[in-house]
Amino acid sequence: MDETKQAAGCENGKGQLPGCAPLANPYVPGQEWGQRYCRADALAQGTLFPELNLPFHLAVQGNAVPKTPLSELQALCFVINELGLYLDTHPEDTEAFQLYQRYAELEKEGRKRYEAQFGPLTQKATAADSRYSWVDNPWPWSGKEGN
Repeated sequence: MDETKQAAGCENGKGQLPGCAPLANPYVPGQEWGQRYCRADALAQGTLFPELNLPFHLAVQGNAVPKTPLSELQALCFVINELGLYLDTHPEDTEAFQLYQRYAELEKEGRKRYEAQFGPLTQKATAADSRYSWVDNPWPWSGKEGN
């Protein structure tokens, strides 16, 4: 803490946050387009971008994520979200946008194949059925999918 704040009564350990104290000093690491994890590793690490992979206590290790059709679809959806967040701050990055479009199409096709084999992933997916069929199939979290 600098001397001017200490002189103004902003000393540490006084029990209350003085009015002159900063609430937070945020730091956001710069993000560049470069190295990326594969989809499964991105899901396990919690980020698509290795430079943003900060060590967290109790993090799930990549090999602990099961290799199932549902986890593959989840990994794909996770990467699409990560790319979307990247594009929020880098909208002019055409390479990232092309990858985003390709993954969005893969997700659409993968969701269709998954639902044809295991049933709907969401209640909304049953809206096109002739009747409400959400309760007919095992729910995605029940672990009834095949490998």
